[in-house]
Amino acid sequence: MFHFIEKQVSQAFHAHIHARYGIDLAAGIEQPRQSDFGEMAVPAAFQLAKQLRQPPRKIAAEVAGEIGPIPGVAAMEVAGNGYINLRLDRGAYGAALLRGESPDDSGGAGGKIIVEHTNINPNKAAHIGHLRNATLGDTFVRMLRARGEEVEVQNYIDNTGVQVADVVVGFLLEGKKPEDMRALIADPSVRFDYYCWDLYARISAQYTERPELTEWRSRTLHAIEADEGEMAEMARLVAEAVVEAHLATMLRLDVEYDVLPRESEILHLKFWASAFEQLKERRAIYLEAEGKNTGCWVMPGLSEEGKVIVRSDGTVTYVGKDIAYQLWKFGLLGKNFYYRPFKTYADGRVLWVTTATPDASACGQSRGFGRGARVYNVIDARQSYLQDVVVAGLRALGYDQQADRSVHFSYEMVALSPRCCAELGIPLSDEDRKRPYVEVSGRKGLGVKADDLIDSLISKALEEVASRHPEASPEEQKQVATQIAIGALRYFLLKYTRNSVIAFDLQEALSFEGETGPYVQYAAVRARNILRKLEDRGERLPDFAAELDEAAMARQLQAEDFWQVLLAASKADSAVERAVTAGEPAHLAKYAFQLAQAFNNFYHQYPILQEQDREKRVFLLWVTDFFRRQLERTASILGIRIPAYM
Repeated sequence: MFHFIEKQVSQAFHAHIHARYGIDLAAGIEQPRQSDFGEMAVPAAFQLAKQLRQPPRKIAAEVAGEIGPIPGVAAMEVAGNGYINLRLDRGAYGAALLRGESPDDSGGAGGKIIVEHTNINPNKAAHIGHLRNATLGDTFVRMLRARGEEVEVQNYIDNTGVQVADVVVGFLLEGKKPEDMRALIADPSVRFDYYCWDLYARISAQYTERPELTEWRSRTLHAIEADEGEMAEMARLVAEAVVEAHLATMLRLDVEYDVLPRESEILHLKFWASAFEQLKERRAIYLEAEGKNTGCWVMPGLSEEGKVIVRSDGTVTYVGKDIAYQLWKFGLLGKNFYYRPFKTYADGRVLWVTTATPDASACGQSRGFGRGARVYNVIDARQSYLQDVVVAGLRALGYDQQADRSVHFSYEMVALSPRCCAELGIPLSDEDRKRPYVEVSGRKGLGVKADDLIDSLISKALEEVASRHPEASPEEQKQVATQIAIGALRYFLLKYTRNSVIAFDLQEALSFEGETGPYVQYAAVRARNILRKLEDRGERLPDFAAELDEAAMARQLQAEDFWQVLLAASKADSAVERAVTAGEPAHLAKYAFQLAQAFNNFYHQYPILQEQDREKRVFLLWVTDFFRRQLERTASILGIRIPAYM
């Protein structure tokens, strides 16, 4: 509701300024510095002052005096040197919220948005850094969908890359054959993705000690890309088993996808070959004839030496395949994948995976994937240069509009606090114990596997839940503890802006106090408990619409604290809009925390069920229910579930 009125105000000012002064100005809305100044502030007069060569206050007085009534706005006044402060009609506002009016028509008109996230190399278990990627991407998807956008979620699987080749080399050094790997995968006592984690760390260390192994890696990579022989079969086994493990890990965080585009099909369906021909035709790349890049196809202009797209041995760097993939996302390649079902989620939705062969039973190429109007790639900030290469590739091919709509949704790394390392049993040197955070490295085998971290969080939450609710069944305790743990993890990964390095800390994440997921969950549980206590007394929720008309709302909302509480709770859509515009899920996490704070203050200040005045009691119960719904909705967009109790 608040967001809808914001848009109405902005549109009204835009139209009036254009008609009055002939200036096309996007009228922004700000939050007044103090709540007693009103609910919105329009700084348009300051923007107009230079063009009109008049004092801002004079312009503001003209605009405020001439613009006329705006629905939902009760008063307008000029403040300071030229701000126009607006006060809302409190009674009408409260009544509209009570009626459940949501006239917001934002989003959905700009075409399909593709968000690619998670994209973990399928060579070992996921780690905590991957959880930040998936949580950011999934929350951004939820935010976009909350504002009415059509979103397609892709999880790119690099199943022909160097990392998979390294693990295959590791298995070859162990003397294993495909049948041995199948037995490992089928063995319930073996976590195959964990096995690969250790194997990858061992083989990575051996490359330094045994340089001849790089030849093994090169041969393996060629075999995988050509999809020929035993090594290619071993790579398929590794990638498919590890992808299954990754999907199971992400599902623990309620992260789901629509399609899994695989790098193998980029190659086998000649996506790269098509992109390669386009790049050569447009002279976007050239064959280097001298220097260390002799024999390589290079894209110029991004550095002094340019960026190698195809190596001298003919293998494609993954940025080359990324260019082809980006072209497909926008529907610019003239090619499509075939698809087959990979798994079915609990709600019946099918997750599709690409394949190189048509399957009539799976509808072949008829799936409507790709052809996005905008594309967001959720990728580590350390990959910024390579993402720049992808965009440069689009521009070099003449696709400037699509290049402008290609967004690198970057984020910084996740490290661990020394305290967290100690709790997880990770050995540290004396020097590391003094650091503010400890970096992790999958290549070195140093770090915490995502599932181990989740299990640790659930275990600690379960201790607290069991001590507070010993009467509950073990199954119920485990469910509540899991919801608290996942809420704690997701909130911790979201509350920092994307350009912040995170030092994850178990104790801080699980705290019921401060800016944490459990704090937000606890506020929602409190609101539920008030309503449940009412039912325990044998009472029903009042018929709010029958008892709270606009006049009653106006009477109750004369109290400034009631008005500020309701105003805060009604800004969820506005918070989502601002978070999407800024590309910062952290803004929505902050709003959820502030909303929880506002409710907790409201809860402590007003003994709702003891209130004797009928109208005020009904109003307080309605505010409690409205708070609960807004908290639950905001938490849901953050991917946080509200447990039955805390």
